[in-house]
Amino acid sequence: MLPLDGKINKMNEYLHFLPKETDNIPSPEKFTFPFCYEPHPLCVEAVRQIKDDIRQRFTSLQTSGKMFGVLVVQTPHGRGFLCAFSGILEGSYHHSGFVPPVLDILQPDGYFRKEEKVISDINTRIANLDEDKDKEETERLKTERKQKSLALQTWLFLNYEMLNIKGEKKHLLDIFKDYKAPLTVEQYKQKAKPTIGIPPAGSGECCAPKMLQMAFKEGWKPLCMAEFWMGASPKDELRTEGHYYPSCNSKCKPILSHMLIGLDIEENPMIARNRKVAKEMKVLYKDEDIAIISKPSGMLSVPGKEEDLPSVECACKELFPEATGPVIVHRLDMDTSGIMVIALNEEAHKNLQEQFTKHTTRKKYVAIIEDKESVRNLPKEGEISLPLCKNPFDRPRQMVSYEHGKKAHTIYKIGEKTDKGIRVELWPLTGRTHQLRVHCAHHEGLGAPIVGDNLYGSTSDRLYLHAEELTFCHPRTGEQMTFHDIRF
Repeated sequence: MLPLDGKINKMNEYLHFLPKETDNIPSPEKFTFPFCYEPHPLCVEAVRQIKDDIRQRFTSLQTSGKMFGVLVVQTPHGRGFLCAFSGILEGSYHHSGFVPPVLDILQPDGYFRKEEKVISDINTRIANLDEDKDKEETERLKTERKQKSLALQTWLFLNYEMLNIKGEKKHLLDIFKDYKAPLTVEQYKQKAKPTIGIPPAGSGECCAPKMLQMAFKEGWKPLCMAEFWMGASPKDELRTEGHYYPSCNSKCKPILSHMLIGLDIEENPMIARNRKVAKEMKVLYKDEDIAIISKPSGMLSVPGKEEDLPSVECACKELFPEATGPVIVHRLDMDTSGIMVIALNEEAHKNLQEQFTKHTTRKKYVAIIEDKESVRNLPKEGEISLPLCKNPFDRPRQMVSYEHGKKAHTIYKIGEKTDKGIRVELWPLTGRTHQLRVHCAHHEGLGAPIVGDNLYGSTSDRLYLHAEELTFCHPRTGEQMTFHDIRF
């Protein structure tokens, strides 16, 4: 294959043709569901074609990684693929072989740069004033700056016009009019309320929208897509080179809801899987106050946005019609399997909830983590202390933040190597969202994602995290009880 910085063909400098050996790989019947997917073999081959070239061309990736993407398309001349990077790479929106930005705001003589300079000049004038002596002029300039900043932001949103295969255009303000803008970590701390209709910064410049925009402009049919990380992981987030990732929710979900209109999209694979695995839920123990169930991986603890999806809560209300009051006391992530205690009356629920709130219960998890050299160099037993908070721009992912995160502590014990990876026992001392997943994957933790962790690692047949043991006091008798559910 020609390098990305060379002209690939005369028709379009951004189109890369797949090698001859992919001719026997059939095209997918439906386009990729971008928020949960296994990369199609055509995408895998496209990524294989360009990864080494990306690594050699962009040395900055060694210290600051970047999300890349490929989009396989059907053209009148055969199948090919587009590639893109998110945002700006090494100070530029433009690198030969990669699709251009939807809107280039960095043109030196463009409207955005000119107006940006006007605002910058106002900032300089304000800085040079004596705020006490020139109070009236300072306030006037601050008002002018605010008005010009708002006008420029509005111009930006209106000029990002996103296409779909039908040729329909929508600007960002129209696309985001019914969506809540994500809050920054600082705003979460201040308990700010999200505003509706304000697109997040960088909207429209992720890989998927850029590639789809090019395909629709050229009249090519999108077949499948994949996004993957190259280079060093960000300090707070968890990204692994070469791993595939879903499109982000805060920026891409609203935009793609418009851009994918007219395409036949695959069903979210997690929906089909959830319905199937729900039948595997087992009751391990039951008395008049509590029940102990084993939740399968892939089943929700409580109903989600997809109202027809099975959940532990709904299943238990059917299994235990005699239950009064709420039945769910604690939760497990959808992809985590294992023991859950269910309350069958209001008194039991109140008592158990208090035990979980006061952390008097004990929980033991077992995970299989990826077999990495860094794990072998760690102490066999130890504690991980990494504060966690929500990633406001890529929910439901969590991030490590020493400034804004809440304390999160985990005791670990590294076990034997298995055919899947390395077995680890985990005792969470706090109950933060995705705590064990982040503590395993982060380089300051175990430095090895849990096998099958599609958020912080790579996909597999399941997430290999299992709640193996739970200890608590019976809500009526006060007797300490321990339940086991051995899985792997």
